Amino acid sequence: MSDSRSESHADWVGRLRTLGEGAGFFKKLGASHAAIFTDNGPTLLVTFETITDINRLNADQLPLGYHVARDRGWSHLCIVAKSDTWYRDPSVFALFDRLDDGDFFDQFDDVVFYGAGMAGYAAAAFSVVAPGAVVIAVQPQATLDPRVAGWDPRFPHMWRTSFTDRYGFAPNMIEGAAAVFVIYDPEQNLDAMHAALFVRPHVTLLPCRNLGRDIGQSLVEMRILPSVLAAAATRSFDERLFRIFYRARRNYRPYLENLFRKLTADGRIYLAALLSRNAAIRLNSPEFRSRSAQLEQDLAVAGLRLPAPHVNK
Repeated sequence: MSDSRSESHADWVGRLRTLGEGAGFFKKLGASHAAIFTDNGPTLLVTFETITDINRLNADQLPLGYHVARDRGWSHLCIVAKSDTWYRDPSVFALFDRLDDGDFFDQFDDVVFYGAGMAGYAAAAFSVVAPGAVVIAVQPQATLDPRVAGWDPRFPHMWRTSFTDRYGFAPNMIEGAAAVFVIYDPEQNLDAMHAALFVRPHVTLLPCRNLGRDIGQSLVEMRILPSVLAAAATRSFDERLFRIFYRARRNYRPYLENLFRKLTADGRIYLAALLSRNAAIRLNSPEFRSRSAQLEQDLAVAGLRLPAPHVNK
């Protein structure tokens, strides 16, 4: 495992160990992974996280899933990875084998698997041990086997890692899930191609155009991820509810920046001007105010003007 931002490696691991052993278990899984389980209730949230994301997204350097579960009285199992391993490790396989053999997942009324990116792959792949679970996979890879996904050049260091043995091809591992939701940006072509490999009758694709390359972080920063997971745990999550939560993007600056760049790149200046003015008013943003003024001048030269502003806050 790696150093956290404000304490030694040993102290940070010790804090995780104390957290797990105080209410469940803590297990080191070889040199690159660890598992922390806290037993707090009949709903289980299973998350796959990395040390980098834990340190980047959480001020107290505890797993994101731990906070979501603790605040709702849920149990939580987190598999932490030291680096970009895609959790393809015999020690991780062995843990899920033991949990499966011991009927660990049967003791919970509801089980939700969550992960983003390589962790989204893992959430789908390891959900096979908990039939009836709900899976929320954000930008998951289906596989990195070059014979299947040779069109994805992003992770060449994983091409020699086997994705054909146990827990391998993620779309095949979700057959027993109650429902699977794949969240991705269709403007990210490689992510969209992986998402297409997950299509099944019980899979819902949730495209988030213009959200970018790190949707997991965006869901956290928009503060909608806990709502998504809570709805999944109560089996009420669906595309309609996600679209309600996803309205938060209207106040999310990175999304608005991405949309602005897309509109200007496509030469859709009128719409870019409308977006800039709306964002300037709602967010009180000097940057968007400056862009709005410039674009309105450009439109005036072309003999165009925007309608009077109307903003629903």
